Amino acid sequence: MVYNIFRGLGIALVTPFKENGSVDYDALLRLVDYQLENGADFFCILATTGETPTLTADERQRIKDLVVEKVQARVPILMGCGGYNTAAVVEQLRTGDFKGVDGILSVCPYYNKPSQEGLYQHFRAIAQATELPVVLYNVPGRTGVNMRAETTVRLARDCQNIVAIKEASGNLEQVDEIIKNKPPRFEVISGDDALTFPMVSCGAVGVISVIGNALPREFSKMIRLQMRGEYDPARKIHHRFTDLFSLLFVDGNPAGVKAMLHEMGFIENVLRLPLVPTRITTRQRMSEILRELGV
Repeated sequence: MVYNIFRGLGIALVTPFKENGSVDYDALLRLVDYQLENGADFFCILATTGETPTLTADERQRIKDLVVEKVQARVPILMGCGGYNTAAVVEQLRTGDFKGVDGILSVCPYYNKPSQEGLYQHFRAIAQATELPVVLYNVPGRTGVNMRAETTVRLARDCQNIVAIKEASGNLEQVDEIIKNKPPRFEVISGDDALTFPMVSCGAVGVISVIGNALPREFSKMIRLQMRGEYDPARKIHHRFTDLFSLLFVDGNPAGVKAMLHEMGFIENVLRLPLVPTRITTRQRMSEILRELGV
């Protein structure tokens, strides 16, 4: 039986770019080092926050290889592998290079809005195409379709290598229903930094985090405190970040966290179209809060 190993603070890793728009591989490796040294429990690479749709096949391969080499199996690596064409995702799983990868994150099909039965059949086909652990990703704000709790639980029961879901529906009632009805080996991971505290309180086992790119030590401390049942000090950390949570996403993701990382001196504030950097006012407010936090 396959169990979930993606717990605690997962980093939804950004892809740094140079001023000329090329991938800044040196900055990427510095970020990975920084996050490993400050509490990252696993990495999620080549997913939404990594601007993966804008990367070439060669860039994706090099990022994967460099991160695997840098991590040296010290923490698990989860890699994005999803889409709205089931056959294409299955083919990628059967022929792609997943050496050094410990599991795949597969997003709900976007744009074509499948039914709940369509979602079930899509993920069942993905699970059958790989021996790797599969983490489902439900993010209706991006995909246009919500995978309901009963569909998630059905997949968890029927597919032994579907081990977890990254839940970013924003619906705590749905999260609670999954946690209440899931099989014991299946787990829930927060897909929303702002809701991580309440979701872990309900029984989620961690987060795939955007803010963790910049503030891994502080955010991982909150999760560790919660896991030990120390909710009051964890709540204080959660409340310290409330303003940052909203600023991170007001101009889109990963524009917010890239601006934050730029303010901290890690990367250039560059995104690939159709994404653009945050507004100056957002950046200024973010800088003020970072100073208040002593970062």
